[in-house]
Amino acid sequence: MKVYIGPYPEEGEQVTDVQIDDYDLWSMDHTLAKIIEPMLVKLALSKHGSPYVDVEDCPPQLKPSPQPDPVTGTDDTHHARWTWVLDEMIWAFHQKNYDWEEQYYSGESDVYFEDAEEEGYKVMKRGPNDTFRVDRAAMKVHQERMSNGFKLFGKYYENLWD
Repeated sequence: MKVYIGPYPEEGEQVTDVQIDDYDLWSMDHTLAKIIEPMLVKLALSKHGSPYVDVEDCPPQLKPSPQPDPVTGTDDTHHARWTWVLDEMIWAFHQKNYDWEEQYYSGESDVYFEDAEEEGYKVMKRGPNDTFRVDRAAMKVHQERMSNGFKLFGKYYENLWD
């Protein structure tokens, strides 16, 4: 299936062909991350300016000075805030492209299955050598940072230009 982005092109205009297969929709968040991450990286490396970033979206060390520059009207952390937002977006999309959860696993898995009381079902049981653990608290912190990066992407979507 070919999809035209925007209105159908007039004679001489750029045409963007996009091939979307059914499997691209199964985990569309992962499919899009493969495109978005490298685009954000390229933007971060080539950016020529910085849009306004709400102070509440950044860590405390990026709060602006009380006196903006009289010529540009920007404060001393204006560009640093945008760099931080871009970095958080890049980090979040990078996580989607890799199995980030594995770093929170430890131990060895030793499981087996027994018949359940209800016919046709099985119950998973831990074996005597099962030491597998998941650091769910650390995973939650990691996921919250990812979610914030995706939130920032949505909020500053219209500022993704160079």
